[in-house]
Amino acid sequence: MSEPLTVKARLSAPVGRVRQALTDPAELRTWLAEHAEVELPQRYEFWGRYTPEGDAPHQRLLHADDDTLRIGWLLDGVETTTEFQLTAEGPDSTVLTLTQSHFDFAEAMSGSSIRGVLQTYWALSIANLASHLEGRPLLPRTDFTSADLRGELVIAAPADKVWESLTDSEQASAWFGYPIGIEPWVGGRYAMGGFEAGYAAKVIDVEPGRKMSVDWGPTGVSTWELAESGGRTTLTFVQSGFDEGNPPYGAWSGSVSGLSELRRFHEVPDWQPIWLATEVPGLDPQPTGAAG
Repeated sequence: MSEPLTVKARLSAPVGRVRQALTDPAELRTWLAEHAEVELPQRYEFWGRYTPEGDAPHQRLLHADDDTLRIGWLLDGVETTTEFQLTAEGPDSTVLTLTQSHFDFAEAMSGSSIRGVLQTYWALSIANLASHLEGRPLLPRTDFTSADLRGELVIAAPADKVWESLTDSEQASAWFGYPIGIEPWVGGRYAMGGFEAGYAAKVIDVEPGRKMSVDWGPTGVSTWELAESGGRTTLTFVQSGFDEGNPPYGAWSGSVSGLSELRRFHEVPDWQPIWLATEVPGLDPQPTGAAG
């Protein structure tokens, strides 16, 4: 069995406030799941279209105290274990450490099991938890019942600045939390891991300052488009051209989770990412938020 996945994030709220957001069913329905029911210390369940295999609740509560929450979660016929650990870093800052068993990077790459989405599912969920705690609009949650992968995000910055941060390799690597090599012209490379990493996707369409499309092969074509109004930029992003019988939910969730830091990159003074370095199965140590 693979080593547990670990994701760490710094959240701008005290431990008690983060614990409330993790255990109050109304708050869970805001940032995590379509449906949630919690009755500590007996019950912790979430399900619905924003949850992998969310046709019904498949969780059971294993442990809950003031700073730890541990659940069993049945996925693809196997009971996995998810743990949230909260550590105070100051009066208004908490480090959330999430560990998830039964994550296999090979399954994430092949799409052979729904468990392969767990890394980026939790990255997107924690990014939305951070946004919820900061009072920011949430990112689109992944709908695991739909093959329509599209969403939009409003960023309080002009379009030319957003375009630059999306197409400049150094800036994109900073906010995405993983090296990215970008050649922002038709036929150029878009290389996760940098240009020396081996495989690179291909840029197939560019309207400078406004739109770019990248062909990722089996996971389809990602397209984002910018529109500015009043000094704010609406970023519309779409994934298309994939096998609709096996949508790339993992890749999509990872891409969307990264956009949370893109927004914070432009909107937060003295920006620092929420993600803290840890080990990722199959990858070198790195911030674990968006990589996937």
